[in-house]
Amino acid sequence: MRAYERLLNYVKIYTTSDEESTTVPSTARQFDLAKILVDELQSLGVTDARVDDKCYVYGTIPATAGYEDKKSLGFIAHMDTAPDFTGENVNPIVEENYDGEDVVLGTSGRVISVADFPHLKSLKGRTLIHTDGTTLLGADDKSGIAEIMTFVEELLNSNEPHGKICIGFTPDEEIGAGADHFDVKTFGADFAYTVDGGEENAVEYENFNAAGATVKFNGVNIHPGDAKDIMVNAALVAMEFNAMLPPTEVPSKTSGYEGFFHLTDMSGEVSTAKLSYIIRDHDEKKFADKKKVMEHAANIINQKYGDGTCVLEIKDQYQNMLEKIKPHMFLIDYAFKALEDAGENPKAVAIRGGTDGARLSFMGLPCPNLGTGGYNFHGPMEHITAEGMDTVVKVLHGIARQFAE
Repeated sequence: MRAYERLLNYVKIYTTSDEESTTVPSTARQFDLAKILVDELQSLGVTDARVDDKCYVYGTIPATAGYEDKKSLGFIAHMDTAPDFTGENVNPIVEENYDGEDVVLGTSGRVISVADFPHLKSLKGRTLIHTDGTTLLGADDKSGIAEIMTFVEELLNSNEPHGKICIGFTPDEEIGAGADHFDVKTFGADFAYTVDGGEENAVEYENFNAAGATVKFNGVNIHPGDAKDIMVNAALVAMEFNAMLPPTEVPSKTSGYEGFFHLTDMSGEVSTAKLSYIIRDHDEKKFADKKKVMEHAANIINQKYGDGTCVLEIKDQYQNMLEKIKPHMFLIDYAFKALEDAGENPKAVAIRGGTDGARLSFMGLPCPNLGTGGYNFHGPMEHITAEGMDTVVKVLHGIARQFAE
């Protein structure tokens, strides 16, 4: 099977994670895909493929005889899809020989326009896969899974010598928990790559430092007719807090290495209110300064309205993997060489987000990230091409060959 054919099967399996859940995995439905992948791996010849009680899939391809002394290589992707947009009842649409023009998404009224996404022109002539506009596609990261599975099938049906290859599929990456219970020792790789990026020629080894912030506001409710000098409207105080954050440091006004505060969720009324944020920056000092800005805003609110009016909780999520990749830059060299051999012009991209690989790198498994060939993840505009996925499979082969040399 080509990688895109596998993708078409995987995206129909509902695996959205849930950031409000306290279970592991956050949604039991992720086991539905995990069990399918274990069965498929075993049918391909990965005899030790299994899923553990926390929904992590592991499998190993032993080294070719005579190559047991080579460094072991891992490839990792995640099974869940983002809760930002519905991932249930996905209906992927395959458009062969795409014309490079605007893409109408079924009868949803949504359009992926060239004006908004100029890269569409470069995809002309390819096989384009997109949604019907009512769900996300799930190429993040089921395309990575499909590419790894296709690599496994091709490798096991070839005479290509290789060292030990380790395969891992994780739950809950989209809610920042993908590496929480990943067993690096059981996985068994010396080095690994996550296959969880965007364009197929991208290699990512820098990512945001990341934190999540929850800000709760406690108001004083009283009849509005008697409210003078007594009422504290928690919803209005929440708005006041948000207004103290730098207005230009938001996702819609930043790019590249620029960090941001991102308000992801809000709720409230007079008595109580709640704001949820993510905080991001590549630079460690700027990241720390952003957290101080939030702390300062909370202090101002409490000084104005009384202690306990604003309760701020900041939780670090992951760190920039760069410092853990720098001692092993051959990993980036291998990826660049594999892309060049596949006819691509490789580029290093600083991730404006994070991957399992960022946390795994700090857990002792250096793990940069490879592109999958996809675009516009986490929403109905998501799309990918069959040809881009084919390229990624070639890149995985190219990296495995270099590990065997």
